[in-house]
Amino acid sequence: MPRASIVGWAHTPFGRLEAPDVESLMAGVSGEALAHAGVGPEDVDGIYVGVMNNGFSKQGFEAAQVALSLPELAHVPATRLENACATGSAALYTALDFVESGRGRVALVVGAEKMTAKPVIETSDILLNASYRKEEGDTEGGFAGVFGRIAQTYFQRYGDRSEELARIAAKNHRNGVSNPYAQMRRDFGFEFCNAVSDKNPYVAAPLRRTDCSLISDGAAAIVVADEETAQKLQRSIAFRTRQHVNDILPLSRRDPTAFAGARMAWEKARANAGVTLDDLDLVETHDCFTIAELIEYEAMGLVAPGEGYRVVREGIAEKGGRLPVNPSGGLKSKGHPVGATGVSMHVMACLQLMNEAGDMQIPAAALAGVFNMGGAAVANYVSILERLK
Repeated sequence: MPRASIVGWAHTPFGRLEAPDVESLMAGVSGEALAHAGVGPEDVDGIYVGVMNNGFSKQGFEAAQVALSLPELAHVPATRLENACATGSAALYTALDFVESGRGRVALVVGAEKMTAKPVIETSDILLNASYRKEEGDTEGGFAGVFGRIAQTYFQRYGDRSEELARIAAKNHRNGVSNPYAQMRRDFGFEFCNAVSDKNPYVAAPLRRTDCSLISDGAAAIVVADEETAQKLQRSIAFRTRQHVNDILPLSRRDPTAFAGARMAWEKARANAGVTLDDLDLVETHDCFTIAELIEYEAMGLVAPGEGYRVVREGIAEKGGRLPVNPSGGLKSKGHPVGATGVSMHVMACLQLMNEAGDMQIPAAALAGVFNMGGAAVANYVSILERLK
């Protein structure tokens, strides 16, 4: 089967941006990504847009907005994808399917979200759309409350791991200092992250503010091309494998601490790629909350269930550890504009593989993993990327 490659990308800073809407955010990366790839609008055969929205804006139909900044794309088929916090990966995987099916040679993927224009209380309610509202819609603290309950269940079963969560937060904030796109480029240190204070209160106990990813605006774009086209371009990052596994939506119908869909996605990815975790040089994983990263250590197979603390205590996930996790700073430091996140995570991996990650760089990175999830480990995407040229 022919493989599609990532041949170019673009990325805005994440944070509270002056850009007024998703349209302007997408305009800021679409043309830049095409230029980075070395292709023009006339080469694009399909457009795939990842925007969750769900109430962030009354304006929908985001797929049609890409052509507003690039009129040459007006007649190119364009489709919007939505899959909660994995919206960006859904758009990317659909573009890969499009190219690998032979329906087109080049596809443009754009992920974006404008979140900061809404009051925090409204944003919290919108994000609850990524949960099962029939059972979880009244969760105090919004989506942070959903993960707060997951953390409570985990602690009841395996012991209080608040210290380990604080060390994950401190690690990602320390890494984020080196990321020019990150919303929060500040090393808070373990002591601050571990303490409950006026500046670091409980958001949804046992999760503190430093345990929660940021409300963000931002966009990222990727250009995907078939093998023949990629061979003519400057760079080519291929997927050794990519896997998408779903799990049941209501937390009441599964073990909320198991992340079983994520585990299955990682197992399939390793088997299909013919690799072990020791073959990976880094992983960008979905730390929407620090408890998510802790459980993801277990889901990816680094340690057994309940032993995620070992990854923290042994320094396995540190930049100089056996498997660096989130050298970009992750969602915790970089920010989490929902529709852009999956695209951004793949861009971060591509920068590493091209040896263009600056102070984030993991030396001699040749194989990178990406894990992006929608909801509480409902839509689970695992990519293993390698550089072809």
